[in-house]
Amino acid sequence: METKQIYFVGAGGIGMAALERYYLAKGQAVAGYDRTPSELTDALEKEGVIICFEDDPEKAVPIEFRDAENTLVVYTPAIPSDNRVLGYFRANGFNIVKRAALLGEITRDSKALCFAGTHGKTTTSSMAAHIMHNCKAGCNAFLGGVLRNYNSNYLLDPASDYSVVEADEFDRSFHHLTPYVAVITATDPDHLDIYGDEEGYLEGFARFTELVRPDGALILHTGLKLKPRPQPGVKVYHYSMTEGDFHAENIRQGNGEIRFDFVYPGGRIDNISLGVPVEINIENAVAALAACWYTGEMEPDKARDAIATFMGPKRRFEFYLKEPGENGRAIIDDYAHHPDELRAAILSVKKLYPGRRLTVAFQPHLYSRTRDFYREFAGALSLADEVILLPIYPAREEPIAGVSSEMVYNLVTTEKKLLERREDLIDTAKNCNFEILLTAGAGDIVLLTEKLSQSIIDN
Repeated sequence: METKQIYFVGAGGIGMAALERYYLAKGQAVAGYDRTPSELTDALEKEGVIICFEDDPEKAVPIEFRDAENTLVVYTPAIPSDNRVLGYFRANGFNIVKRAALLGEITRDSKALCFAGTHGKTTTSSMAAHIMHNCKAGCNAFLGGVLRNYNSNYLLDPASDYSVVEADEFDRSFHHLTPYVAVITATDPDHLDIYGDEEGYLEGFARFTELVRPDGALILHTGLKLKPRPQPGVKVYHYSMTEGDFHAENIRQGNGEIRFDFVYPGGRIDNISLGVPVEINIENAVAALAACWYTGEMEPDKARDAIATFMGPKRRFEFYLKEPGENGRAIIDDYAHHPDELRAAILSVKKLYPGRRLTVAFQPHLYSRTRDFYREFAGALSLADEVILLPIYPAREEPIAGVSSEMVYNLVTTEKKLLERREDLIDTAKNCNFEILLTAGAGDIVLLTEKLSQSIIDN
């Protein structure tokens, strides 16, 4: 899409930020609107993006971006339909596209490695981007989380033929993409406000499999309910931690380390060490390595080094406190906002700290997701030794009558459980004398994690 300048409505979103940086690097003028300032919008403004935080077109749209012929407007589905800034562009004949459509344009112009799935897609896509970046082929990467290795959700390599993309199923965004390699990590139902039911959700993923280029590959986790519909010519592979065309062998865990051998069709890479030694990352690494292997550009030694140096995305099993010694306390934060993600995070922490008391503070994300999965959330939380539940983080949603965190709380079987106000979490966590604390959720609970950790460090 050739244009002189681009205006982003929802400029502070993590996915939007990657596109803003991409087009800034191409020399185009970039501006946008968002509801509230953040650390990310501060960084974008320093890099050259003009961002306004008032829902008033007169203040939010710079004069030079009011030229409909030369300005492309990009928006995210998280923006309410009655947003005045978006309304201004609609009323004045601007070319307006969803973020996913712009990302789709980039995938059509490159060999795109696209990672989709209910969970795991941020980590696997980030791993693949780090691998490709460390190999001579390079890549442009558009990620759903800030990769700690680069303190960015975006990697730029103008000379590379490859792009790495997190393929988001929300609002069917991934249907705009044209993958060279498509990886599907999981299809556990989610976003039922969009898809209606599990059958509709699976159909959304089946449609995604039709979009893979005929010279490309579809790499599926073993055991998915999904019935793929790839085009003729597309190679179909399967992976998991211990079986499939791609898998791990000789897994060794101990002393805070995880090592394994990566097996692929016709070969293997021995003695890979995980930079983030959590069991679920064995499987994530297998998926990332599989996608990179298919390009023919992966260099085994550099791939091994990349996995070992991978620090992970922010808010994916991120340590905020790690005291030394057998009895040292730890605070870990994770973005887990689906029941299966939450269960995996809790089990991973329990394996990492066997015999220690695990306290989980969870902030449910979205009223609709809580309504649809409150039983499953309660089942996952019941694996913890202590549970602290916060009110639902609404994000883009209005409240739904009768839906609250209490629905989850009532079904949690853990004896020690609390239903707390957000502002009381820090004091509650301190007073419970935690040993290992996991904070989880896709909302703003991480801000409390940071304050709690800092207060402990300062004392």
